[in-house]
Amino acid sequence: MTICVIGDLVEDVVVQLNGTPRRGTDTAATISRHRGGSAANVAVAAAAAGSSARFIGSVGSDPTGDRLIAELRTCGVEFEGRRHGITGSIVVLVEPDGERSFLSDRGTCVQLSPSDSRWLDDATWLHVPAYSLFGGPLAETTLRLIGDAIDQSVEISISTSSVAVLEEYGPQAFARLIDEVRPSWLIANRSEADVLTSAIRGGLNTTIVVTDGPKPTIVIDRNGHETLRLLPSAISEVVDTTGAGDAFTGGMISALATGMGPSEAIDQGHRLARRSLRSHGADLSAGD
Repeated sequence: MTICVIGDLVEDVVVQLNGTPRRGTDTAATISRHRGGSAANVAVAAAAAGSSARFIGSVGSDPTGDRLIAELRTCGVEFEGRRHGITGSIVVLVEPDGERSFLSDRGTCVQLSPSDSRWLDDATWLHVPAYSLFGGPLAETTLRLIGDAIDQSVEISISTSSVAVLEEYGPQAFARLIDEVRPSWLIANRSEADVLTSAIRGGLNTTIVVTDGPKPTIVIDRNGHETLRLLPSAISEVVDTTGAGDAFTGGMISALATGMGPSEAIDQGHRLARRSLRSHGADLSAGD
């Protein structure tokens, strides 16, 4: 049983700001480099939860790409895809309260092509961050892999990724895409779900999980009715919110793939997210 995730593997340059950036002069900060990319983060979290995990993507044929793939493998994640071009990078600006802003250069990530149905060998689950559905050959390759997954009866989940992505693609267009693909699960945070509200209306052909930081995570069925509400455990100190949503997603789908119910799966997602919140970058080295 393998969980496959298609999308980005990049280097996160995390800038921990000591205060509000001062334009035109110096601002004190702590800068560190980490493995990043939503798809890679989800795959690592799924592996940390005990699943066999496979990352599928395009990574640069450069030393940075070598290092990031080696880190994936150290985390128990198999790599499949292509090696060419320059590895992507994202500057993550982390404010003192833990909130983040991103400056993204996805590099070769968007150049994944062509698709290969063998990437789904032994797969029981395919997870797709919405980043993978927009722009470049990656989007076409992802849609083809989704088609292969449907043909092979592989379970599919999609995460909405970011408000900016949804607004650029268009909420109505994204809702139509979800209606066509019909994933079993759609995972969004509260801000992303709010962007989709007008497009969803009577519900989508999927179960929606909406996270909301320290507030309850809710489950909405295919008819738009709330069926479950679970409060995550409190955390005393948030170090960095980078990757927490991906950690939640990886933990949740890992549990679902092993047959756990939604309540148990969300609880496992909360535990993985908590570990991420206690670490810099999308790291899961902190305990529960």
